[in-house]
Order: sequence, then C-alpha cells, then structure tokens
Amino acid sequence: MLDADLAELYGVETKVLIQAVKRNINRFPEDFMFQLSSDEFKRLRSQFVTSKGRGGRRTPPYAFTEQGVAMLSSVLRSKQAVQVNIEIMRTFVELRQMTADHKALARRLQKIELKYDKQFAVVFDAIRELMEPPETKKRPIGFVHGAKEGEGGGWMM
Repeated sequence: MLDADLAELYGVETKVLIQAVKRNINRFPEDFMFQLSSDEFKRLRSQFVTSKGRGGRRTPPYAFTEQGVAMLSSVLRSKQAVQVNIEIMRTFVELRQMTADHKALARRLQKIELKYDKQFAVVFDAIRELMEPPETKKRPIGFVHGAKEGEGGGWMM
C-alpha cells in the first residue's frame, strides 16, 4: 500500500506518516517498506490526472508491505490508527485465504481429473476455464506512428 493511501486511512497527513516512519526507520527494513524509483513514480503519475502547476507530489511515494503496515501501528499510536490497522490485517488474511482456497480447488480438480477417464475432459476444461481471470483486451489509444494516411494511421479511440 502506498504512503498516501495509508495516511488517508489513518487520518493523518502523508508527511506526518513519513516523519513517524523516518523517526523509527530501524523498524522498517526493505521487506517492510521501500521507496518507488523515479521511473516507477513517473509511470504511476502517468496513470492519474495530476495538476500541472504547483501542488501534487514531487517525491516518489513509499510502498508498504503487509509487515510494514503492521509495523505502522507501533509508530502511529492513535485509536484510529490501531483500528484501521486491525481492519487492514483482517483484509490481508482474507486475501491470503482466498488465494489458498483457489489453489486448493485447482489441486483437488487435478486429482479428480486423474482419477476419472477422458469422458469428463470437457467438463474439467470448462471448470478450469471458469477459474481463470477474464482477459481484458484494450485497444491502444493515441496516434499510430509509421502508417500513411488512409492506411489506418492517425488517431485511434
């Protein structure tokens, strides 16, 4: 999770969250928290509409892992921070459980498939297909370079 999102959840300014972390930096090793690179920050900013003038963030944000989020509760001690932290931890546990359930279902399906003959292959293939996330096909937006007018070049929508 990014520092600004966590700060909003905890009800503090981003700079307050970062200051608390920096005062306790020994509690946040690289696998708990890291700062995005300049390149990652540029790509992240390009995904959002940002103001062109003053305002907006100028430094790359910090990203916190599950362990880093848990550690934040020890440096941000407000009642709201503790309650938010509890909810975030519950969400991480739920996500892990959902992932484990999906993997367990896939293993169980594979065992059943080995047990029965090929007449059920179509059924197993259909179930496996339902378990896969849907593909999203996005058309490129922008100007296509290298094409001549009338040959598909120009602006795409």
